[in-house]
Amino acid sequence: MTSIKSIDRNFWINPPWGNGREKYRLGLKPIEKNKWFEVNITESLKTHKKNLFAKRYEDVIATTLESTTPQELLAKKLKINKKTYPDLIADISLSVPDDLCIIECNNDQRLLAASVCSPSYWNIKSKIGKSLRNIHKPVKSLNEKIGNPIEKFINNAPLDQPFLRENWFIHGDDQRMHLTTEGYPNGSVENWIVRSERETLCKFSKDYSLFAINVRFQKLSSILMFDDAIKGLKRSLEGMDQKEIDYFGGNKKVEKICDFIAS
Repeated sequence: MTSIKSIDRNFWINPPWGNGREKYRLGLKPIEKNKWFEVNITESLKTHKKNLFAKRYEDVIATTLESTTPQELLAKKLKINKKTYPDLIADISLSVPDDLCIIECNNDQRLLAASVCSPSYWNIKSKIGKSLRNIHKPVKSLNEKIGNPIEKFINNAPLDQPFLRENWFIHGDDQRMHLTTEGYPNGSVENWIVRSERETLCKFSKDYSLFAINVRFQKLSSILMFDDAIKGLKRSLEGMDQKEIDYFGGNKKVEKICDFIAS
């Protein structure tokens, strides 16, 4: 569990849903290379990852047989020199706060290696080795909205240029590990948690890209202090199609959030 100590005003002034465009969109924008990983990894997050490596390694680390070369290339890029764990991606992930997914740029654009210690509604054991199209397949409308654009983007992206987008969910708690959809959250809506994912994509070699995810948490109730954030969230929820609503947690969850922010 993480600790939400205070209201992050910048989070609410610049919420991950923006001004309320549809929830799932590509939305990648270039950023400076020194902003690729926004902050240093904290000791508490490093401990979280190490504990999972010790107790649930196969739940959070996955690799394919052909992933040795891209792992080594990424380690060299990020100046990681030691190997403590069976897979180099684990050691790499301890150097940054993000979860890491190595994707091939060409062919089927498969997920080749991953360290995912803070998943939201997905399990790397069921995704490793699959193409991006197959990974997004369970939500058909999601595939239609970002499937082709992301495939083309990865093919054509410039080398060593990171790109940024924001994704978000609303959970009933601030647990980092959500391997499957939780449906309707436990507890009252004012205690629910907005989970924002800062996602970057960077082609670190001509053949491989890194998709990185850094998670932030804020209490949903804090939104009541920020009118523009309320309006944007309302528009975003209203713009979801039924398949997106089902993936998000169902109609009851969406209705409960809308009622709460309308209050």
